Amino acid sequence: MSEVTQESLDKIARQFAYQIITGFDKSYRWHTHISADAKQRFENEQWAESQLAIKERIAIYEQSLTDIVIDLYQQVHPKQQNPSFWRAAKTQYSKLLKDHPQFELAETFYNSVIGRIFKHSKIDDSMMFVLPSRCYLSGQDRHKVIHSFDTSSTVRAMHEAIFDRYRFKTPFDNLQLDLENMDKALRARLDREQLASVHTVEMLKPVFYRGKAAYLVGRICMPNETLPFVIAMQMTDGGKLMVDALLTQRHHLSVIFSFARSYFMADTQYPAEVVAFLQELLPHKKHFELYMSLGFYKHGKTVFYRNYLQHIENTAGNSELDKFELAPGIKGLVMTVFHLPSYGVVFKVIKDEFAESKKITREYVKDRYRLVKTTDRVGRMADTHEYVNFRFPLERIDQELLDYLLETCKSSVTLTENELVISHLYIERKMTPLNLYLKQETDPEKIRNVLDELGLCIKQIALANVFPGDMLHKNFGVTKTGRVIFYDYDEICYMSERQFRSLPKNDDPYAIDTLSVGPTDVFPEQFEHFIVGKKEFKDILKELHGDIMTVEYWLETQKLTAQGVIQNFTPYPEKYRFVR
Repeated sequence: MSEVTQESLDKIARQFAYQIITGFDKSYRWHTHISADAKQRFENEQWAESQLAIKERIAIYEQSLTDIVIDLYQQVHPKQQNPSFWRAAKTQYSKLLKDHPQFELAETFYNSVIGRIFKHSKIDDSMMFVLPSRCYLSGQDRHKVIHSFDTSSTVRAMHEAIFDRYRFKTPFDNLQLDLENMDKALRARLDREQLASVHTVEMLKPVFYRGKAAYLVGRICMPNETLPFVIAMQMTDGGKLMVDALLTQRHHLSVIFSFARSYFMADTQYPAEVVAFLQELLPHKKHFELYMSLGFYKHGKTVFYRNYLQHIENTAGNSELDKFELAPGIKGLVMTVFHLPSYGVVFKVIKDEFAESKKITREYVKDRYRLVKTTDRVGRMADTHEYVNFRFPLERIDQELLDYLLETCKSSVTLTENELVISHLYIERKMTPLNLYLKQETDPEKIRNVLDELGLCIKQIALANVFPGDMLHKNFGVTKTGRVIFYDYDEICYMSERQFRSLPKNDDPYAIDTLSVGPTDVFPEQFEHFIVGKKEFKDILKELHGDIMTVEYWLETQKLTAQGVIQNFTPYPEKYRFVR
């Protein structure tokens, strides 16, 4: 290639790269604006607006992507470019990222542009950022994301300094009481020697807003250990600010950042540094989980894919024993679900045809998953991540799984010499299906707890204005901490979309075929026969949550959701809440 031709190529590539980074910056400003406004929504108790903001912020990315791709086609005609252009474009874009405070998110945006142009048919590190452009050294911008508080004086003085730094327009209901409660809670957690050894308290500058709560997130630093230090704040019934809890247990912080909760609104210009700090507090959390919890779900998907590639490479030596296989449990009527035993997620592929009992379409299923993405998941619905043209090493695919995929999902499957490519799938956190848990568990206390959790899960989802639909226990999972999460979404809908009816008296509880039953009719009295199987489990569930098997409960809940009543589900145990 002549020097003139190379110069011309670089000029076009530079223009292409500049347009993309401009599109990303515009998108990030939009994202930041919505996140920053969370403070005002919290102070003014604008809970309905907060839920609308969740939907708007999620929609930003695709809208920004569409806008920039249209602009690129008008200026550059990307489909007419050869491989040299794409290599040059990536090089030029990398130069623009040198001092960019959100460089990692900008890489993902670039990948999305390339994916949109080529309909995700090309995953090539020479033309996109399959691997990151550089390794981020955490700590280099730490001073830009944290406040440090002096602990040489009293505990109370330190707490006062925190609230002097984080200012809210809404006054505290009783700050002196809050300070006393926090003082007692911290002294109950640390003995006198530990308190004396605390040399710093570090708090992230962004406040984390979600639902009806705001969290100040940080850590207590001692010579040999650090502890989470989280101030959970809510509004009183009188519309004033109060400290609801002081949390210093790592597992409480983990639940706050759970995969079953909506994304936080947290305003920061340095997301990589915030995520690095959070991972120091929660070392068992993956980077991609923390990015997603901050609302950067697209970049979370990128980080997940990199993590996946690394895991496949690291476990290649054990490939004969560690193969992708059908997930344990009852096979789904709508999804084929499989997993890799050594990896903590499941892969879900929509089947080509559904059982006759499922009067739904493929597009309807996709729409249900989008609904959950933009709904307040209240800690009871698993987050899902949608991928296209996801690649698996063919040698790692169990033959039974391959045969089943070709039988049930053939339209989504492509086989190459070395890979299995699935054109569309969802990824979810791996959990123990509730039906398997109840088969395996023998501890009566754990069984009772998980059935209590099941009832709470159903109720809380309903109060979030979602009717779960298919409530068979196989559609619920149990986390490592014993929490029950719903994960099957093909029949969910808003509460207003169902008619809850009493079941006419009949000797046969299953005999409803003689009734005039509409497509939206639901008979809660039948739930006891379908949610769990064994009589002993039914009896426990009826004892703990028998109201979910009555039409009155569902009509009352439907009434509340119709009135726009938004519930507040605290993600930490009730016993840690301060008494007022």
